[in-house]
Amino acid sequence: MVANDVYYVGANDSERRIFDQLIPLPDGTTYNSYIIKGSQKTALIDTVDPTKKQVLIDNLKKLNITKIDFIVAHHGEQDHSGCISDVLNYYPMAKVVTNQKCKTELMDLLLIKDEKFFVIEDGQEISLGNKTLKFLFTPWVHWPETFVTLDIEDKVLFTCDFLGSHFSFNSQEGLFTNDKDVIYEPAKRYYAEIMSPFRNNIRKNIDIVESLNFDIIAPSHGPLYNGKDFIKFIINCYKEWSSEEVKNKVLITYVSMHGSTEKIIEYFTQSLLKKGVIVKSFDLSVADVGEIAMELLDSATAVIGTPTVLTGPHPSAVFAAYLIRALRPKTKFLTVIGSYGWGGKIIDFLTNMFSNLKAEILDPVLVKGYPKDKDFDLLDELADKIARKHKALN
Repeated sequence: MVANDVYYVGANDSERRIFDQLIPLPDGTTYNSYIIKGSQKTALIDTVDPTKKQVLIDNLKKLNITKIDFIVAHHGEQDHSGCISDVLNYYPMAKVVTNQKCKTELMDLLLIKDEKFFVIEDGQEISLGNKTLKFLFTPWVHWPETFVTLDIEDKVLFTCDFLGSHFSFNSQEGLFTNDKDVIYEPAKRYYAEIMSPFRNNIRKNIDIVESLNFDIIAPSHGPLYNGKDFIKFIINCYKEWSSEEVKNKVLITYVSMHGSTEKIIEYFTQSLLKKGVIVKSFDLSVADVGEIAMELLDSATAVIGTPTVLTGPHPSAVFAAYLIRALRPKTKFLTVIGSYGWGGKIIDFLTNMFSNLKAEILDPVLVKGYPKDKDFDLLDELADKIARKHKALN
């Protein structure tokens, strides 16, 4: 039980290892759904991924839920909305409570009919009798339609993806996180992969959340947070991650086919370390996207290392550049280092991919064949420049 007559009816997915066919899930995940039983009406807060439909239905049956008046849909993505149609089949009297943007998404994605919706405005309230739900729009955490719901009397804030984590747990053993060290990395990974492109919106929405009176944060993924200490912990984490502050750190993502680029990366890494710069290096042939995203969060500089493939960068390097472009980090400097045989357009290709970013593009170092003394000198010069620019930031 989350609070008085507020119950968890979600599903654990401890075996799932990839999300959106892109994001690794080393700790699995959960799809959190909640039932709120008021003295007059009952509300379901979000549903679950379609693969866990029966878990949700069984949980509702165990609670003897014979009527649902409202299905609150915070977000159109199917890991939360995917079972709305199924719930409507079991509880045809229910109305889908959401905003206009989410209504449009749900009609497009799930083919729910117009008459099944109850459209809300920002700040609107709905009474369940002895409980009141207040809806506050928090756009771009992480889609344009997202909002949160406050159960005013029970002081429970339902945040959907906002403040969540991909971290599986057994609801029978407990709903609330009790170890900050355990949940920190899953929460940071989740933020980095999903929320980080929207840090300006995150800061605004944190202000909205902090203006509310609540004792429990109930997200749609991962464990819940209760008590001032744990609530302050996750909110402060989001404040730090969404700030514009960066560390004296270089993120290097690279791929090497025949050893030349690998040697370049090894030398460049040591040169940076000698100058007091922290280096986080990832071989793209085996790297975890989530780990790259986490290190990108606060790296002052990002470097892509690549050999030349058919006059262009290696496809893995293109993916890394696209990831940086998509996540829109607060990174201040970007550059490219690598190798070629007879020629190519690595630099133009990759720097063009960074055109949407505000970071300064530093002069790249491209080596013909295996690196030689003059190439090592250029790498030292680049490392010197990065160290100086990092120092100037501070």
